[in-house]
Parts: sequence; C-alpha cells; structure tokens
Amino acid sequence: MNRELEYMFVQSARVWIPDAEEVWKSAELSKDYKNGDASLQLVLEDGTTIDHKLDPKTKNLPYLRNPDILVGENDLTALSYLHEPAVLHNLKVRFIDSKLIYTYCGIVLVAINPYETLPIYGTDIINAYSGQNMGDMDPHIFAVAEEAYKQMARDERNQSIIVSGESGAGKTVSAKYAMRYFATVSGSASEANVEEKVLASNPIMEAIGNAKTTRNDNSSRFGKYIEIGFDNRYRIIGANMRTYLLEKSRVVFQADEERNYHIFYQLCASANLPEFKNLRLSIANDFLYTRQGRSPVIEGVDDAKELRTTRHAFTLLGINESYQIGLFQVLAAILHLGNVEIKDRDSDSSLIAPNNRHLTAFCELVGVTYQNMSHWLCHRKLKTATETYIKPLPRLQATNARDALSKHIYAKLFSWIVEHVNKALVTSVKQHSFIGVLDIYGFETFEINSFEQFCINYANEKLQQQFNMHVFKLEQEEYMKEQIPWTLIDFYDNQPCINLIEAKMGILDLLDEECKMPKGSDDSWAQKLYNTHLKTCSLFEKPRMSNRAFIIQHFADKVEYQCEGFLEKNKDTVNEEQINVLKASKFNLLVELFQDEEKATTPTGQVPGTGGRTRLSIKPDKGRDKSSKEHKKTVGCQFRNSLQMLMETLNATTPHYVRCIKPNDFKLAFSFDPKRAVQQLRACGVLETIRISAAGFPSRWTYQEFFSRYRVLMKQKDVLPDKKLTCRNVLEKLVQDQDKYQFGKTKIFFRAGQVAYLEKLRADKLRAACIRIQKTIRCWLARKKYLRQRSAAITIQRFTRGYQARCLAKFMRRTQAATIIQKYQRMYVERERYRQKQAAALVMQTILRAYMARQKYQALLREHKAIIIQKRVRGWLARCWYKRCLEAIVYLQCCIRRMRAKQELKKLKIEARSVEHFKKLNKGMENKIMQLQRKIDEQNKDNRLISERLATVESSYATESERMRGDLRRLRGVEEDAKNKTNQVSSLLEELERLKKELSVTQQEKKTIEDWAQKYRDEMEKMVSELKDQNGLLKKEKDDLNRMIQEQSQQMTEKMARAIAQETQQLETDLNEERSRYQNLLTEHLRLEEKYDDLKEELAHSSNVSKPGHRRTDSTHSSNESEYTYNSEYAELEEGSRAGEDVTRGMDTSLTLKLQKRVTELEQEKQSLRNELENKEEQFQRARARDDAQFRKARGAELEYESLKRQELESENKKLRHDLAEMRQSLLGDAATGAGAPGSPAYKVLLDQLNASCEELEVRKEEVLILRSQLVSQKEAMHHKDEKETMTEPSVFAQDVNKLKDADELKQAYVGLKDTNRSAAPDLHKLNEDGELWLVNQGLKETIRLMEQQLQTQRRTYDSEVESLRGELQNVKEENNRQQQLLAQNLQLPPEARIEASLQHEITRLTNENLDLMEQLEKQDRTIRKLKKQLKVYSKRIGEMGAGQTEGQTSPGQMVEEPIHPVNIPRREKDFQGMLEYKKEDEMKLVKNLILELKPRGVAVNLIPGLPAYILFMCLRHADYVNDDQKVRTLLTSTINSIKKILKKRGDDFETVSFWLANTCRFLHCLKQYSGDEAFMKHNTSRQNEHCLSNFDLAEYRQVISDLAIQIYQQLVKCMENILQPMIVSGMLEHETIQGVSGVKPTGLRKRTSSIADEGTYTLDSILRQLSAFHSTMCQHGTDPELIKQVVKQMFYIIGAVTLNNLLLRKDMCSWSKGMQIRYNVSQLEEWLRDKGLMNCGAKETLEPLIQAAQLLQVKKKTDEDAEAICSMCHALTTAQIVKVLNLYTPVNEFEERVSVAFIRTIQTRLRDRCESPQLLMDTKMIYPVTFPFNPSSLALETIQIPTSLNLAFLTRV
Repeated sequence: MNRELEYMFVQSARVWIPDAEEVWKSAELSKDYKNGDASLQLVLEDGTTIDHKLDPKTKNLPYLRNPDILVGENDLTALSYLHEPAVLHNLKVRFIDSKLIYTYCGIVLVAINPYETLPIYGTDIINAYSGQNMGDMDPHIFAVAEEAYKQMARDERNQSIIVSGESGAGKTVSAKYAMRYFATVSGSASEANVEEKVLASNPIMEAIGNAKTTRNDNSSRFGKYIEIGFDNRYRIIGANMRTYLLEKSRVVFQADEERNYHIFYQLCASANLPEFKNLRLSIANDFLYTRQGRSPVIEGVDDAKELRTTRHAFTLLGINESYQIGLFQVLAAILHLGNVEIKDRDSDSSLIAPNNRHLTAFCELVGVTYQNMSHWLCHRKLKTATETYIKPLPRLQATNARDALSKHIYAKLFSWIVEHVNKALVTSVKQHSFIGVLDIYGFETFEINSFEQFCINYANEKLQQQFNMHVFKLEQEEYMKEQIPWTLIDFYDNQPCINLIEAKMGILDLLDEECKMPKGSDDSWAQKLYNTHLKTCSLFEKPRMSNRAFIIQHFADKVEYQCEGFLEKNKDTVNEEQINVLKASKFNLLVELFQDEEKATTPTGQVPGTGGRTRLSIKPDKGRDKSSKEHKKTVGCQFRNSLQMLMETLNATTPHYVRCIKPNDFKLAFSFDPKRAVQQLRACGVLETIRISAAGFPSRWTYQEFFSRYRVLMKQKDVLPDKKLTCRNVLEKLVQDQDKYQFGKTKIFFRAGQVAYLEKLRADKLRAACIRIQKTIRCWLARKKYLRQRSAAITIQRFTRGYQARCLAKFMRRTQAATIIQKYQRMYVERERYRQKQAAALVMQTILRAYMARQKYQALLREHKAIIIQKRVRGWLARCWYKRCLEAIVYLQCCIRRMRAKQELKKLKIEARSVEHFKKLNKGMENKIMQLQRKIDEQNKDNRLISERLATVESSYATESERMRGDLRRLRGVEEDAKNKTNQVSSLLEELERLKKELSVTQQEKKTIEDWAQKYRDEMEKMVSELKDQNGLLKKEKDDLNRMIQEQSQQMTEKMARAIAQETQQLETDLNEERSRYQNLLTEHLRLEEKYDDLKEELAHSSNVSKPGHRRTDSTHSSNESEYTYNSEYAELEEGSRAGEDVTRGMDTSLTLKLQKRVTELEQEKQSLRNELENKEEQFQRARARDDAQFRKARGAELEYESLKRQELESENKKLRHDLAEMRQSLLGDAATGAGAPGSPAYKVLLDQLNASCEELEVRKEEVLILRSQLVSQKEAMHHKDEKETMTEPSVFAQDVNKLKDADELKQAYVGLKDTNRSAAPDLHKLNEDGELWLVNQGLKETIRLMEQQLQTQRRTYDSEVESLRGELQNVKEENNRQQQLLAQNLQLPPEARIEASLQHEITRLTNENLDLMEQLEKQDRTIRKLKKQLKVYSKRIGEMGAGQTEGQTSPGQMVEEPIHPVNIPRREKDFQGMLEYKKEDEMKLVKNLILELKPRGVAVNLIPGLPAYILFMCLRHADYVNDDQKVRTLLTSTINSIKKILKKRGDDFETVSFWLANTCRFLHCLKQYSGDEAFMKHNTSRQNEHCLSNFDLAEYRQVISDLAIQIYQQLVKCMENILQPMIVSGMLEHETIQGVSGVKPTGLRKRTSSIADEGTYTLDSILRQLSAFHSTMCQHGTDPELIKQVVKQMFYIIGAVTLNNLLLRKDMCSWSKGMQIRYNVSQLEEWLRDKGLMNCGAKETLEPLIQAAQLLQVKKKTDEDAEAICSMCHALTTAQIVKVLNLYTPVNEFEERVSVAFIRTIQTRLRDRCESPQLLMDTKMIYPVTFPFNPSSLALETIQIPTSLNLAFLTRV
C-alpha cells in the first residue's frame, strides 16, 4: 500500500481539495509525498501555491483525480477513483462541455435539467434505442425505458421506473418521455389508440396538478404512479394512475413569484370565449386565489393555447363537451368563492354583505341558494349528546372555513378527473404485465418545513431504504455469480428513522392520538414528542430556541419541522353544513362529486387532496366493505397506508431509478452550481450508490478486455495460451496487495483506484515507448533529410557549375565575335563618315571662302566710303561745334566779367571809404601783384611754346594741303572712269537681280513641291497606318463579334439545356415523390388489410390459440397485401364466391374511412403538385421571356453601336476617296513642271504607295460590308426570334452550330438561316450603293440551302422527341389519375354496396358496348356465311385441317356474368405456339403446384430463372387465344392472391420473397413484351411478335401486378433489414477489423458490448458474406440487374444510416481510432461493390454521411483553418450531427486531445447560415421509391420445357 501511495502521490499528481465556493477544487502536487509528511505542497489551477495540512489524527490524503481519459465517462462507476469530487467533476464536464444531460451511476440514471429544449426525444431517437442493450448506447431515459420493457418481456416480471428529484429537476418531463417511449415502441393491441390516450393524460394532469414555483415553472404538486398495462404480446392495452399528496393549500395561497394551478390561469386567459361567458371570468389579477403570487404569466407559455390542448386531451379521453364545461364551471366557482368578502359583525361573529357579486356568481354556478351558503359560511353547527347549537364564527375562522371549502371542492374535482382518466384508460383485455412509472417528489428542506415536507421526506426515507436494499442485492448477486469471496458491505440503513416516524408511539401515532383529543393542540403534541423521543432516539432533536419545533436526522440531511398546523392538516376538517348545501345543488356534476361523501374517510372525502393518494383500483367494489372506523383515518394514517401499498408494489417489481438533478436555482440553461448539485447528489442516493460500489470492487474487466488493454505491460514470456492464467500472473507482479483484486469466473474485480494505478503504469510504459519510437524516427527522418539535402545540393552544384561554364564559354565566344563585328563595323562607319565629312567640308569651304571674299570686299568698300563720309562730316561738325563754343564762351566771359566788375566796383567803393580797408587792400594788393607777376611770366613762357607749335603745325598743314590737292585731282579722274563703268555694273546688277528672282522662284517652287510631296507622303503614311489600325480594330471586332455569337449561341444552348435538365430533374423529383407517396399509401393500405385479417383470425381462433412468446410489434408495421384486389370472391381459392363476399361485407368501416381520407389527402397533394408544376412551367416561361428580352436589349445596343461605327467608317472612306481623287488631279496638273514629272522616281514611289493603299482599302471595305450584312441579319434574326422561335429551337440551332468548322461557316450559316424568313434582293441593294453585299449573298446561297435542310431535319427530330416525351408524361399522369380515381371510387362506397355498384357500372358499360358489337356481329355473320361456302369447296383438299375461327371483338378486361363465347373451331398446329392449355377445374391445382407448394430451395433451384412466370403467361396466352374472358380474369386473380398468400405465410424467408419478386417482375415484363404495344415490341423477334396477346388489353392488371411487385420489394427490403440489423452495429462499429488500433477503456456496471470478436459475434466479414448471399440468391432467381442495384442501394443506405445513428448516440465510439476502423470498413464495402460491378448504382453515395463522420473523427480540430476545412468537408452532415460528433469525441489514450468548447462554437458560427433540417439522426425506415424498368426476355416461349418435378402434367402444349 505504501509503495502504491508513494507511486501515485508524486510530483505532478493531481488531487481534489475541499473548497468553500466550488465544493472541490483541483490541485497538483509540486513535491513528492513521503510517508510521514504533515502537509502537501500543492499548486492550484490558477498558479497559486498552497500548503495543504493533513489531519494529524487520520493522516488521510486528499482524493486523487482520475486520468483524463476517464473524465466524461457514461457511467460513474467506470471511474477508477469513486468519490464525491470525481462524481461531481464528471457530471460537470458532461453537462457543460459535452451538453450531455444523462449519466449512469450504476443502476441509476442521473438526469440534469438543461432548462432548454433539446432535440434528443424524437421518434428517430426512440427507434435508435429500441432493441439496444442499456450499456451499448449513451445514457438516456429511453435506454432505461428500453431496459424495463426488455426485462418485462424476458423475465416475465413487472417493472417500475422510479423518477425522483427536487422541484424543478425535471421529474415530470422524464416520466412523460418514458411513457412516450412505451407508447411508441410497443404499439397498441387495438384500434382504440390506447397509447395516445396514455400520453393525453399528461396535459390534463399537468393542468390540474402542476403549478409555477420559485424553482420550476411546471412543478408537479402531487405524486403519481402510472401503471401501463401490456397484453401477452407486450402491446399497450391500458393504464391506471394513482396519485399522492396533492398540495391543496396552493388553491388558496401562493407565495411570491408563484402561481396557483395552471388550469385557473388557462380559464382566465380564455374568458372571452363564447362558451365561457356564463362563467363571469376576467383576468387572473381580479381573483384572490390567482393574484397572491404576483406572477400571473409564465414567460413563453400561452395559457389560452394550453387550454385548447387540455380540452383536446379531455375529448380524446372520452370526457365530452358538456362535462368539460361543467368542470370549468366548478373551477370558476372556486375563483368566485375566493373573492367573497367576509366582514366583522362583532368580535365573535361575521357576515357577508347581501347581494355579494362573487357569492351570487358562485351560487349560480354551483346551483345552490344564496341564503344557505352565506349563512353557513359564517356559522357552524355544534352537536352534543342532547342538543345541537349553531355558533357564529369570527371573521378569521369564517375566512378559514371558506378556504377549506375551496380546497375541498378542488380536491373532489381532482379525484373525479383522475377517476375518469382511469376509466378512459381501462381495458377489457386481460393484463399480462405492467410497467409502473413513479413520478414523486424528492427530499425537501426549506426555511419553514410543515406537514407536507414531513410526509414527502417520510416517503423518500422509504424509497431510499428500498433503493439501498436493491443496490446491495445486485452487488451481492454479481459477486456470487462470479464466485469471488464475499464480505458484507456496510451501508447506511435508515430503518431507525422510519421507525421513528411510523412505528408504534412514533411521530404519526402521537399525531393521530393528539388529533383525537378534544383539546389537542400543536404545543401539547410537541411536548409529547419531546417526552417520548428526545432521550430515546438519537435521530430526534429539539431546537435550542424553540418549543414548537423538532429536528429529524434524515438520510440526506437534518430537517427542522415547525409544529404549527400539523394537527389541522392531519385532520383536514371542513364544515359539514357547507357540504350538505353543495349536495343539495341542482348542478348534477357537483352532486356527482359529493355523492360518496357518506363513505369518505373524513369530511374531505378521498385522500389525495390533502396529502393522501387517489387510488382507483381495478376492482373498486372492495372499498365498500370497509367499516366505519376505517373511514375516520387521518391524513397521515392514510398516507402511511398508501405508501406501504406503493412499497409493496415496488418490491414486487424490478425497479429502475432515475434521479433528476437541478443544476441551478435561476433556471439558466446549461449552468452548473456545484453546491446545489452536491446537495441533491447526497439527498437522492447517488453518492450512496457510489459508496456501496467503492466499498466492494467497482471496476470490473473481462479477461479478454484486460488482456487487450494491458498487453503492453506484459513481456513475451508472460503471454500464455490461457488468457485467464496470463492475467493472473501479470496482476500478481503488478499489484502486490492481493486484496486489491479478485478473480471471478469471467471477470477480474478491482478495488477503487487500482484501474488508475494500472492506467498510470500503462501510460508510463507507452510514454517510454513513444519517446523511444520518436527518438528513432526523428533520427531516421533527420538522417534521411540530411542525405536528401546533401544529394540534392551536390546535384544542384553540378548542374549549376556546368551551366555556368557553358554560359561563360558562350559569353566569351559572343564577346569575341561581337568585338570583331564592332571593329569592322566601326571602321566602315568611321570611313564613310570621314568621306562624307571630307566632301561636305570641301563644298562648304568653297562656298564659305567665296562667300567670305565677297563679304570682305563689300566690307572694305563700305568701310572706305564710310571713312570718307565720316571724315567730311566729322570736320564739318567739329567746326560748327567750335564756332558755337567760342561764341558761347566769349559771351559767357563777357557776362561774367561784367558781373564781376560790377561787384568789384561796388566793393571798391565801399573800401575806399575806409582807412583800414585801404591798409588791408594795400597789403593784399602787394601779394596779389607778386602773384600776378609770376603768372604773367608763366603765361609768357606758354605763349612762346604755343607760338612755336603753331608755326610747326602751319608748315605741316601747308605740306599736307598740297598733297591732298594732288590726290583730289587724281581721284577726280578716277571718278570719271568709275562713272563710266558704273553704268555697265547697273545693267549687270539688274540682270543678276532678275536671275536671283528666277532662282528664288524656282527654289520656292521646288521646296513647295518637296514640302507637298513630304506632306502627302506623311499623310498617306498616316492614312495607311490609320487604315491598318482600323483594319486591325475591324478584325478584332469581327473576331469579337464571331466569338460573341458563338458564346451567345453556346450560352443559349447551355441555358436551354440547363433549363430542360432542371425541368426534367424537377419532373423526375416530383414523379419520385408521387411514386413514394403512392407506395407509402399502398403500404398503409396493405398494413390495414393485414391488421384486419389478423383481427379476424384472432377473433375466430382466440379460444384455440396457445400463449405466444414475446414478439415486439412496431407501430409502423407494414402488411403484405396489394392495394388493388379485384373481385375479392377469388381471394381464397378454397372458398367459394360466397365466402369472399362475406369477407368483403365484414370489412371494417373505420379502415375504409381512413383509406378514404388518405386517398382524399393524396388527391389534394397530387393536385397541389400539379398546380406547383404548372406554376413552375409558367415561371420558367416568364424567366425565359425575361432572359430573351434582356438578350434582345443587349444585342440591340450592340447592333446600334456597330451601325454607328459602320456609318463612321463609310464617311471616312468617302473622305479618303475624295482626297485621293484630288491628289491624282494635282499630280496630273503638275506634270508640266520638271519636279513633278510622271516619269520621276519620286512620282513612281508615291504612286505605288497610293495603289497599295487603295487595294488595302478595298479589301477592308469588303470586310466592312460583310460585317454590315451580318449585323443587319442579326437584327432581323432577333426580330424573327421574337415572333417564331420556340423553346426547342435554340438547342437545335446550337447543335447545328457546333457542327460548323470555322467562323466563316458559322457566319454564313447564321446569315443564311435567318435570311430565309425575309425578302432578299430589294433589301440587300439598299445596304450599300456599290452592290458588294449582293455579290457576297450570291456566293453563300449553296451553304444556306444546305444548312436549312440540316436545321429543318434536326428541328423535326427534336420536335418529335419532345412530343413523344410529353405524350409519355401525359400517359403517366393519366394512368396515375385513373388509378387514383379507381381507388377513390372504390373506397367512397360502404363495403356492402361496393360490389353491387361496381357490377351496376360494368353492366351499364357493357350494354353500351353490346349495341356497337351487334352491328359488327351482323357484318361478321354475313362474312361467315360466305366463308362457310368457301370452306365446303376447300374441305376436300384441306383434309383434317380446320377453318379459321371468327371471333367477336370484346373490350379489354371485359367482365360479364354470362360471357358470350363465339363458336371455336379447333385446329391443329404443326409447331408449338408457346401456349399451355388447362382445364377450368385444374386452375386450383395449377396455382397450388406452381405457387403455393413451390419451394425456392427445393425444386426451384434447378429451374431456369423465371420459369413459373413463363408458365403462367403461357397459360394466360391460351386463355387469350381462345378468347375466354372468365378464364383470363380468374387466372390473373388467382395468381395475384396466391402470391400474396405465400408471402404472408413465408414473408420472413428471404429466398421466398426474392424468388417471387423475380418471377412477378418477369410476369410483368411478359405482359408488357407480348401486349402488342409498339413501345414494348422493339426488341422482339418476328416469332415473339406473333405470340402477342390478341384479344385482351391487360393494362389494368399490369398496374395491379406492378403494385404487387412494389409490395414484394418492400417486403424484401424489410426481410433483408431484419437479417442485417443485428450485424450492422457489431460489424461496422464494435468489431476491430484492424486489430490493436482501438483501445478498450474501463467500463462500469453498464457494460458495453465488447469489441473483441468472440464466438458468435458479428464482424464485417459477416456483413459482406450476407450481402454476397443476397446478391447471389437474387442473381440465381433471375432478378433484373436494375432492380438488384436498387436493392443494394437500399441496403447500403440502411447500413450507413444505422451505423451513423449509433455513432451519434455512443460516446465510446467517437474516437480517432474508431474513425480509422469505420473508414477501413467502408473501403471494404466499396471493394465489394467494385467486385460485383455495382459501383454506379448509387450505393456508395449513400455512405457519404458515414464517411464524412469518420473523417471528422480523424481530422485536426484546433484552429480556425481546421474549422473551415471541416465545414467544407462535411457537406453531407447536418450541423446538429457535426456538433454532436465533436461533443462526443473522446480520447481513448492520454496522447489524444479533447475538442475545445471554443472550437465547437466556431463550427456552429460558421454553419449558422446552413438551411437544413435540425434532425439529428437519419431515417432508417426510409425506402427509396422503386421502379421496374422494362427488361424484355430473349427466351422463345416455344422452347420452354416443363420439368416433371413441378407436377404439371395436366398442362397441354399448344
């Protein structure tokens, strides 16, 4: 033990520690625990480190957490560590994270109220749980119900389902779903729909017994036990209800936020109804009894609608409208009574005001007098031994009496309703067994606990005792069964607490004794309790601060009860006089309520109203023999007795427990309060179950499972052939303590915690192995990666270096070559440039030098002349300037001197008058004289020098003057010569000027011509480039137009093809839906017929039938008879026509009415479908017209754009043409000049360019014309399309367009096709003035004619195909209408008049036909007389050969009571004609030997496929050949009814059903192949065409046989489904096809089916073998290949649907390894399809949801990218299925990770916009509509030989 503790309490081990808020908190050890440590070092989940102190006395270590792979287990007992925190955490994880509300705890189902509607209670879920073992599926209330149903059938023992829990925990809903399960899976034994009545009782009991409380909006305020009775075939036959402890006080008082019973508020909400006006009701707040809780409305509940539901339930249970109104009248009276106001008269008396409105209403409603009721409400009668007193009551007592009366009336009404509900549910059929559903209150404790809580807790004590004993018993049985040492388990026994309550001198006894005391009170009763039990019983305590309360230690908790009101509630008294007043009522229903008042236990009557029970016994007469003493039992005594009877009933049954848990007190959806949950777990016994299990060996493994799970802990030498010995040896090594486990016969039992220890060892071993594997793999991967990278690097380097070397060599070669080329090129360029420069330089130098010389000469000449002029001018100017200056200077000097002289004179005059002045003047004068003397001397010197210079200048001037005079004379002579030569120069200059002008003119003209030529060249080049650009644009536009035409044609073709395909698909869908509805109606009709036959046989042979074994009957069971059964007098060959008529007359009218109603519904559905089809056709036509309009609008815009562009191009062409003409004229006009001569090179080049441009222009012009014609034709084509185009023409046109080779052919064909519908020549000439379009049109005529022929041929072909398809569709509709009308007419008549009406109809029709036939007979008689004369002539030559017979023409399927047989002349045939003749009396023998007694496994094995069908048809041919109407009719009817009979007798034999399906189809094909219809004769030989039927049209019988084939097909599918159903889950899910992939997790008490293949376990090979057997059998019987494909598709759908449904309901199957197993299994199924050649039958597609579910289990589920991938991958799964799989995903090993809640929410958000059904499970009952494609036979009838083994020697070959 110490070793294990040291191993488990190590670092990182996780434990649970107590917490005040969360009850238990998870922590992790941060340090290893060593023995003797006083504390543990722990780290909480939020990272907080704490030191957890251990108890120094006990040294108890904290609870260990279970491994992660065990968290979220379906069964709490599967947990390795069984303790309170583990249970609480497991429930929380399942409830919050996985949204799972159900969990097993051993034999208990724990149900947590989600406060949200969940889609897990539908019929599909019920079907999925039906027939399953309880441990195989996820926990569910349906699993518990299925277990109870199965044990009832298997063990022949009654069962009970005990549902308990607090108010608001969901008890009522759980009980309701359990009853719904029984009603669905068992069906009812009669047509009275007992299961619907059982379910209909729920809304009634909820209305009158449920109310809103602070804890629950629909709280049951009473307990009930419903016994659902079953017959010997385990079908519901009835039910019985017992009720307990109705809370009557709620009628008169409600606490805050609570309501009265629902029925009161439903009445107030419907007060405005006409039938309720007499009740004088108003809103709920107007009545005292409905407004005290101040919460009259429940959110989300419509009380008026709920009343309609309640009334419907009353009607269904047989309570008619008058009784319902009476009930509502009593309820309204109670409300009015509560509003009666009682006032004080004095301190001891009270009164009611006269004419009180509410009391008046009460009296009128209940039919009593106002005076009596008002009197006895305020008075009471006291009786003594001698006298009787009437005592007034104070107001308070009167009010209490009024409330007591209200409670009493309601209790009586409640009892009456329960009684009538039981009467409606009772049955006359003997009850074989029953299943009881107990919906009873759980343990309750409030702040103030009174008598009601005391009774409730007392009942829970009794139930807990029974529960503990049952759990202990099961544990003991398991140990004894496995033969392991048994030690007594100590468990809590609450018998002392029960004794304290119910034993002699117990609390109830003392209470009853005190009630009998005249002055008994609550206080005196409390003192008696203290005196009796305070010192003697440890479970009884007295509160410290109260003398009117007591405490009882219950099994769940201590409860303090207040004694106040105990006596009054136990007595439950009511004023007798008030009751007498009510008994005297004129209201019959009220009198009926109180008619047994004299027999009542107390004045209240029956118990349930005050805490007792309402028990309606099946034998109520026993109650009348009770003595009067028994009638005076108190409420507590009655409750004790009823509880004792309930316990006796439960002990006599096998109990099943459902414990409902309330997760929070605020009704929040999926919110979990650990404190509240723990309180309820402790109170409901779940933890007690855990404790009992943990005290023993809670973990149990089979030897095979243990070996598979812990094989990794074994060494090779430890593995022995004996698995048991191997497990024993290994366990002894792994677990040292022998007390920790025990070896049983088939299992190993472990103590609590041992599995976790083994799991840790396994995980450590796997972790070490994983590390080793990872290390090796990573090393290998790294080395492989390195080697690959090294090799890749070397290769890259080699190739790179080689490439670089090649590039370098190539570059060098190119460089050298380029250098040489550049050298020579540069040399040549430079040389040429030098030569050009040299020549240019010489020319320039010559010109420049001449120009410079001339310029220099001119300059010199001008300079010389200018100098002369300047000289003369400058001299004259200088002289003039000198003279002017001299004169000015002289004048200026004179003026200045005069002014100075005047000034000097003035000064002198002044100075002369002064002596000082004279002195100064003299002094100054001296200086001045000296200065003047020096100046005079200097001036004299200057004058002498100037004189000398002047003399020198004069001499030089004279000399120069002489020289100049000489020059002047010489120049004058030269001037004379120059004048003479000037005249000559002027003449030369004039000539030069003239020449210059001429040269300039010539140069100007040349330049003008050159400029014009250059300009023209530029313009032409520009024009050519523009034309080229326009040409390119035109080409591009032409290509775009061609492409657009092709695309539009293709789009139109595709659009029409899609429209036709969609319409065809829609029609096919509608046809399939109609076919499915028709086949379902056929199935329903056949089921009802079979049920009718079964009932008839059961009634006929009920006395002789022995007790059958258990056989479950599905409510949707189908029968095996055809819908069309003509002439029912031939239904049984052994009986005569009278027997058939009697059977028909005995037909159940209810069946006929149901069928008639169903036919009417189908006709309405068909009409709606037809209207819908017409609407869709109209919508399609409108959509098509709208698309055409849009297309025309778009094309019109494009054509207008093209037209404008064309006009622009034409105007541009005209302009260019005009410019060209002008240019030519100008060139011709300038021909006279030398520069523009026609022979010049420039002119030739220019003319060539112009000619080329003109040619290009003409070519482009032609293309423009063609394009223009195409656009015009498109306009007319669009116009023509609007007028004449039909829906089919575009597709024909598109087909022809696709056949053309290129765009030109497309253009020509399109133009030609549209031009045929318009006038040709006149319009074409208007398009262009040059007439090019006409020439183009002439060239296209041949192509147009060819295309017209092709298009017309294809149009006619397509029209004929469309007409044929429409005709076929119309024929199908008419045939369907005819069949519906026949069925409707047949079913509308009553059974007695049906045959008579049909005969009358036939007589009328045949009479009209006979009138026509008489005329034909007269003509044929004349012909016969002529032929007889000829026969006499030829009779001698013919010999024995007989003449041909003449036959009268009769209508197909003619039925006449006395058929007219024409004279038949027998003849002999040389060859066998493929007919078989039989006598009329041999018909029964034929049917018996060929159908009824033919064994597919016997004689039929060696027959050719379809031989019975061929024989029957050959017999039918002979009857047709001899024109025997009666024989044809009886043979077909006998054949159909015999096949039905054999299928009814041996319908469970696959080979029989397959054999007759193949033969029925072959018979149907023969009727079609030889019907004479051309549609069915295409594949016939000429000989086969000769064998066609000649006299009768059997189309109606073909429909009957087709319906029979549908019936056989459905029977075949059900037969195959019954065979495959047990194999699917085991083979596809549970069996490990790949051994070792799936791990086995530890399981609890609810063992799942083992995945290990034991002997007798189905595997995938079993499924494949069975499928192969099905396929080979059908092939051997000659079943049509198309029919085989449909059967295989249906089987694969069933396999996929069943597998997926089980996967969605099994948490243990949702793992990664299981996904791999499923995908492998699916691949094996696909391989089987491939081997059989059935891959294209659609079977693989039916497995797509299962494949995607398996992929979903294997993909990553972490990131948003993963979510996106899942959403795109799982398109075949619904959102509910995807979320369910993710919620159920459970890791098998510690290395897998769970799916986070955030990821699931991400998936839900991404899939929110999906439009799909919210259904979770697939419909496994769905059957695809079957069709029977025509399959003609190549076998010749004349070659068929009849084996002697068939005993058909009486048949004669003809």
